[in-house]
Amino acid sequence: MPHYCMPDGEQLFVREFGQGQPVLVLSGLGMQSWQWLPFLYPQAMNHKFIIPDWRGFGGSQRCKIPEMDAISSHWRDIDSLIEQLQLDQFSVIAYSMGATTAMHGMQYSNLNAKLTRYLHIDQTPKISVDETWQYGLLSQQQPKLKQLLADISQLLALKSDAKLLSDLDSTSRQHLLELWLDFLQLQASNKFTPLIFNIALKQPKLQSLLLPMQRLDYLAWYINNYLHHNEDYRDAIAQLSCPSTFFIGEKSRLYPAAGQKMIASSVKNAKQIIFEKSGHTPLISEPIKFGREIAEFLK
Repeated sequence: MPHYCMPDGEQLFVREFGQGQPVLVLSGLGMQSWQWLPFLYPQAMNHKFIIPDWRGFGGSQRCKIPEMDAISSHWRDIDSLIEQLQLDQFSVIAYSMGATTAMHGMQYSNLNAKLTRYLHIDQTPKISVDETWQYGLLSQQQPKLKQLLADISQLLALKSDAKLLSDLDSTSRQHLLELWLDFLQLQASNKFTPLIFNIALKQPKLQSLLLPMQRLDYLAWYINNYLHHNEDYRDAIAQLSCPSTFFIGEKSRLYPAAGQKMIASSVKNAKQIIFEKSGHTPLISEPIKFGREIAEFLK
């Protein structure tokens, strides 16, 4: 699997497989490119899939953190990848943070003009909540969320010399994990997640697996991105002209389904696929339906 040189000289890992029409796949936070294989490999006879690992994850985990916010950095990397692969007309599958990155490209670049099809999976066009938009990240619970993120950010800033969870003193490590558990309890649609976390919390050998990434500097980078992200992509995504599909988790607590449906309705040539049993992770909650609808989208 190749690495591509990014504008700052870092090597971004990109998983490529299949043949035929190009499909750029933009993952959610915490995902690695191999996690798409069960859903996409059956379609590899007619499509070439291009799946980058975001900085801090998988084959890109050793990339340096640039001096810009995560979404701007991700779009710069994707824009560079599109140019290097000489992609002109292609499809995009974009999930969660990957969808935010795609919308950033619609707003600040010409991504819309290059799209032949677009699949948007469980994401809001505006993270922050205000008087114009009540369907941002965790909706009415956002003040609690932002306080938790601010507490995590402050803790990591005070311990900036620690690169891994194991580098923290026991008190700081316990505090960080408890804050992360509070975050999970705030957004979890699966009641078993906090239970499993509480069990692992008491096992030092398992504690490093509880966070979405191993490097604390990357954790701080992503936390600060969601803490301070104030972009509004509603107008940008409404300008989509290609056939578009929206996968919406009916039980999504992170991004309320009502807001996602409203945005999908604003796109001229779009259809909505509702995952009635799912929250923010339909690929886990309803994997058979997810795979079937991915195949339908790619026809």
